[in-house]
Amino acid sequence: MDAPTTTNQTFTIGKAALIAGLGLLLMTLTVPFAEFYIFPKLIGDDAAATAENISNEKLLFSTGIFLHLFTLLCDIVVAWALYLFLKPVMRYFSLLVAWFRLIYTAMYLVALANLMKILALVQTSGDSTNIQWAESVQLHIDSFRLEWSFGLIIFGIYLVLLGYLVLKAQYVPKIFGILLLIAGLGYVIHTLGAFFSPTTDLSFLFFTFFGELVFMVWLLVKGRKLQLAVPE
Repeated sequence: MDAPTTTNQTFTIGKAALIAGLGLLLMTLTVPFAEFYIFPKLIGDDAAATAENISNEKLLFSTGIFLHLFTLLCDIVVAWALYLFLKPVMRYFSLLVAWFRLIYTAMYLVALANLMKILALVQTSGDSTNIQWAESVQLHIDSFRLEWSFGLIIFGIYLVLLGYLVLKAQYVPKIFGILLLIAGLGYVIHTLGAFFSPTTDLSFLFFTFFGELVFMVWLLVKGRKLQLAVPE
């Protein structure tokens, strides 16, 4: 393990922890609002009704897309900040972990492009009475969900790797590494289960997803006070 340096650098791992914690906090306010409030009001089981809802509520749908885009940018910031925060533990492994989050972010962006295509369809040729057009809108929605799910597998692997790195960090309580490992495994199992065994009820894994949120609280409350300098 690389020993943390205490040179006269002004950027400390405490500042990196604060940035990462704030980024994670913002994400808890964006995607949940889009996924549990905005999209349920617009997207249903009926393609024609969904197309009509989106056509009538373009601003609301655009807001949901913007919230996802903002979350995507936060993911990039968090990947960078956590790389700096854990850089004293294992420099190159921390960089590898950051790249996994960036790969997930890229997959997230590809998935999100489907919603942008829907917005373009609605603004240029929206006709909710056209069944073919409505089915095209539904296809893009389904593609967004499917592609994002594949990305969540990568995100789960990222959390497992992050948890291992946190376990190695002497300045972070090991319980948070364990929680991140559990959260990562929960993402992977839940997502793969939806593909390979869709009839199996894996809702009990929902509680595992809070590992990163608990780590976020520690970063904001305790982690930001760490004064070790980030090594060059």
